[in-house]
Amino acid sequence: MNFLLDEVARATLRLAEAGVDSPRTDAEELAAFAHGVRRGELHQVADSDFDALYWECVARRAAREPLQHITGRAYFRYLELQVGPGVFVPRPETEIMVDWAIETLRAMDVADPLVVDLGTGSGAIAISIAQEVPRSRVHAVELEEEALAWAKRNIDATGHGDRVTAHRGDMRTALPELDGRVDLLISNPPYVPTEDAAAIPPEVRDHDPASALWSGPDGLDTIRALEGVGRRLLRPGGAMAVEHGDGQGIDIPRLFPEELGWRDVRNRKDLARRDRFVVMRRADD
Repeated sequence: MNFLLDEVARATLRLAEAGVDSPRTDAEELAAFAHGVRRGELHQVADSDFDALYWECVARRAAREPLQHITGRAYFRYLELQVGPGVFVPRPETEIMVDWAIETLRAMDVADPLVVDLGTGSGAIAISIAQEVPRSRVHAVELEEEALAWAKRNIDATGHGDRVTAHRGDMRTALPELDGRVDLLISNPPYVPTEDAAAIPPEVRDHDPASALWSGPDGLDTIRALEGVGRRLLRPGGAMAVEHGDGQGIDIPRLFPEELGWRDVRNRKDLARRDRFVVMRRADD
């Protein structure tokens, strides 16, 4: 094990010098990937098995290619998802919003709740809800063809194809056949201001799909559009959750005013105690 630990330590230093945020974790994850084990199983790797593939992976990560693109997998709640070029890599911060959605669905007096996930990307949100709310029926909408292919792959791989249906479409106009019937609408939409491009890490700026990132000068263009989508799709009393970026929590609640039929509009925080997503309900008739 000493040789392996030395190699991981060298890789950690190289990744740190390249500006990677979590160099030790990434060095260990790459070692686990290169040798076909879990990170917690690295002790099973013999020194003689430590080959050039690892250093190829480290070089790619040092060039700021996303860790998940190198390993081909991303973890989200209880899922291991397949990801790669063309799809937004799911973030741990979004898991808190899914927590809220699952708790909300479980509290509803609805036998088979109808859920819509707009901008599904890898399918992380849609599949998690289907898995953790077993009687739910989830419709996952994605505009980009490459991303939709990843979502379908993950839906099939996790065995939830009977309750998660993937649709290609624009979230602004999708699923008119469900107008006024949806119990819960959830979205992690694009919300990065275009003026912030220079400050975005290269893993995100250069590798996540542009359509999953940018949303006008203030980052709120898509969320403004989702207000109307929510009014169209949700049933009276239905719930909605929308993720947003740092500093946007002050502006978003006013986009869902009471005079347009919204109730209980509140910002919710992530584990770092930062405003992360806004929740609301449609007024009962």
